[in-house]
Amino acid sequence: MYVGTLSFDLLLGDVHSLKEKRSVVRPIVAELQRKYAVSAAEVDHADLHRRTIIGLAVVSGDAAHLTDVLDRCERLVAARPEVELLSVRRRFHGDDD
Repeated sequence: MYVGTLSFDLLLGDVHSLKEKRSVVRPIVAELQRKYAVSAAEVDHADLHRRTIIGLAVVSGDAAHLTDVLDRCERLVAARPEVELLSVRRRFHGDDD
């Protein structure tokens, strides 16, 4: 069994309230969950208007499949025009950990 995680540190565009922030973050989280069957959520900076961290986790029996899913998730978030991807943190855990 392999577990992979990603943490995206995002700077949001023209956002002036927490309500506007939710309208940007929720569709990203929902698309990740729908397209790639990952667990995803906003995990930090909940009180800041223009910053957020979205975390996601994937479990797979195949390391290559896990890497492919993480790569696709990263490309999806990086391609979103309404956010600037500041950093990505990737962790990979296998049976030997």
